Amino acid sequence: MKAAVFRDGDLVVDQVPEPTVINGQVLVKTLACGICGSDLHAFHHGERMVSMTKRVAPQAPVMDLKRDVVFGHEFCAEILEHGPGTEKKFAVGTRVCSMPISVTETGINTLGYSNDAAGGFAERMALNEMLLLEVPNGLATDHATLTEPMAVGWHAVEKASLQDDDLPLVIGCGPVGLAVIAGLKIKGVGPIIAADFSPARRELAKKMGADIIIDPAKISPYATWLDEATPEGFDPTSLMTMLGMGAKLRPGVIFECVGIPGIVQQMLEGAPKDARIIVVGVCMETDSFEPFFAIMKQLNLHFVLGYSPEEFAQTLHHLGEGMIDVAPMITGKVPVEGVKEAFKALASPDVHAKILVEPWK
Repeated sequence: MKAAVFRDGDLVVDQVPEPTVINGQVLVKTLACGICGSDLHAFHHGERMVSMTKRVAPQAPVMDLKRDVVFGHEFCAEILEHGPGTEKKFAVGTRVCSMPISVTETGINTLGYSNDAAGGFAERMALNEMLLLEVPNGLATDHATLTEPMAVGWHAVEKASLQDDDLPLVIGCGPVGLAVIAGLKIKGVGPIIAADFSPARRELAKKMGADIIIDPAKISPYATWLDEATPEGFDPTSLMTMLGMGAKLRPGVIFECVGIPGIVQQMLEGAPKDARIIVVGVCMETDSFEPFFAIMKQLNLHFVLGYSPEEFAQTLHHLGEGMIDVAPMITGKVPVEGVKEAFKALASPDVHAKILVEPWK
């Protein structure tokens, strides 16, 4: 079958072996698969990604960069046939989504980062029947494809333990930030303040539900947050305020959705006292910050990753019920022959947000 293959540090189009469907699995046709920022990280910094994973989780399966890898972990697929030992709970032709893992007798493969199980940049995949979710309510394939990245945002929002009076600020409006904005909108907290240097991404943030859009080159997002959070009669210099009595600022929840060195330090400096900082962006480089800022302000710094099976299913439900409209995020589609150029195009935040690969074309 045809696939876009990560080989010797490059992306090439080639024929790869058909998936071997084992007990409890189904064979599926990949209808569409999103290109993720993690794919770009793996392409540009594969050795560091593997090295760091081994340090953090020595037991976790990792890519062998000397062997072929077929990327792709954000997908919607169609069932082609049932393998042995399946319950056949979904008919052939059913469109499905799944968490991007493959469970075998020898262990777990992370689809999209495995040498032994092809991801969604291939025409076909083998998926575990027990992990399949049927695409609901006639949801468009393109939209169902974004279940995985939107689940990342929903997980971050759930981990924030939001209260009704919280005032959220989202720093970075790439796909992760947009997913967080969508989750905040579902939770009903607001106004949602979002900041990004890119005009295109600020426009997408507005479409995804942000209420106040900030260009940080012109206005401090933290000053904007403070303006919105300050109640009438609040005086930060008064003894009553210092003792925690009288009028109070609304609680601050700040989502870091950039993932580059220096952002956490900026947040520690800009965040209000007692704020909760949720770090969603995946920084692949060594970073540093001054703990004294966090100590003096009694900040809560919370790092998050991925999602639970329940959150993945909830996200597909949100999409199926029309609670999230991901149409504005989809800015391009390519066959496998266009994947390498798509990786280059995604380097520009003003051109693309999410490009989908359609391996069957």
